[in-house]
Amino acid sequence: MSEAKITLHDPKTGQTHELPVYHGTYGSPVIDITRLHAKTGYFTFDPGFVSTASCESRITYLDGEKGELLYRGYPIEQLAEKCSFLEVFYLLVHGELPTPEQRREVEHAITHHTLINESLLEFFKGFHYDAHPMAMLTAVVASLSAFYHDSLDINDPEHRLQTAYRLLAKLPTIAAAAYKHRVGEPFMYPRNNLSYCGNFLHMMYARPTEDYEIDPVAEQALDTLFILHADHEQNASTSTVRLAGSTGTNPYAAVAAGIAALWGPAHGGANEAVLAMLDEIGDVKNIDKFIARAKDKNDPFRLMGFGHRVYKNFDPRAKIIKRICHKVLERYGNDPRFELAMRLEEIALKDEYFIERKLYPNVDFYSGIIYSALGFPREMFTVLFAIGRAAGWIAHWLEMMDDPRRKIGRPRQLYTGPARRDVPR
Repeated sequence: MSEAKITLHDPKTGQTHELPVYHGTYGSPVIDITRLHAKTGYFTFDPGFVSTASCESRITYLDGEKGELLYRGYPIEQLAEKCSFLEVFYLLVHGELPTPEQRREVEHAITHHTLINESLLEFFKGFHYDAHPMAMLTAVVASLSAFYHDSLDINDPEHRLQTAYRLLAKLPTIAAAAYKHRVGEPFMYPRNNLSYCGNFLHMMYARPTEDYEIDPVAEQALDTLFILHADHEQNASTSTVRLAGSTGTNPYAAVAAGIAALWGPAHGGANEAVLAMLDEIGDVKNIDKFIARAKDKNDPFRLMGFGHRVYKNFDPRAKIIKRICHKVLERYGNDPRFELAMRLEEIALKDEYFIERKLYPNVDFYSGIIYSALGFPREMFTVLFAIGRAAGWIAHWLEMMDDPRRKIGRPRQLYTGPARRDVPR
């Protein structure tokens, strides 16, 4: 990280102040405003933190103009093609891809932490039969801290790593239990002889009364989707995990906060909205009418799955997901919504309105179609996102805990309320 200086002139006082400027490996340089208020009496104002770097990180880089996403320097396209989700998890946490021996070690460690305490299974009985799986996931993940007092010292590196592995291992078990509770079926215990995604599919769809055979197409598709969702720099949920973690709270609570943030329809719930939109459009012949509605400022209708806060080019994950979608639907039968989605994409990308605004399909545009084809109900879509994104949350929490400059997060504000006044009696 190289350093330069920028000079700030205050016209009110006539004073000038030098602020450090840092250049990372890639991306825009950042101005260090840590001492801005102490030097000038000013704060910065940045709603939504669109121009603020909240931390220094070595984990993920994305270039919105180029449509590029790197995990620890590796392009997402290469990782999705050549690596498993657990290898990518190891990469995010440790900084390097695992050797064959390290891969076996991480697979064994995750596999043998998949069981959850029997008392946790009792928790699900307290939820209404139709409770949203994200509500159950948030609550049960937070409650994990009540069961592992032996490894909750956040200042102990060994405890931190053990907790990281436990979290990733138990999330699919909790997610599948939430699904089983909702549909009224018996919980299925994890099996140590299955892969991470194979085990999840087993816990979701197996029943005690019959054998369940895991489809390798579904297993591979889910593994790749988890890789694509694993991290995405300082997004809302990751920033939430970091902010909660900055207080020194336990990692289960910090990740539960991230799950709650992901639940928002503007974040992890967008793929559900895409399917709802495709259902509303209904037929290819209606596309022109709905595109016209999307352009109308007075119409609340939006084309879901297009555009991104950061990407101003194709989301690289969307290209990979589109290919997966073809493979999955070849196996599970065609979904008319896929044909509709491809036609919608084709028409929109030739329209000047979308071209000028750089509104390209994002990661949510096709993922819901895949999840639906694999048998997941819509209320589980964000849960699946959470399982994949947990790899990034854990990596960022570990990185933050190792940062000697770590401070409790405390944003400032621009107060525009009433001036001081007295109670009139």
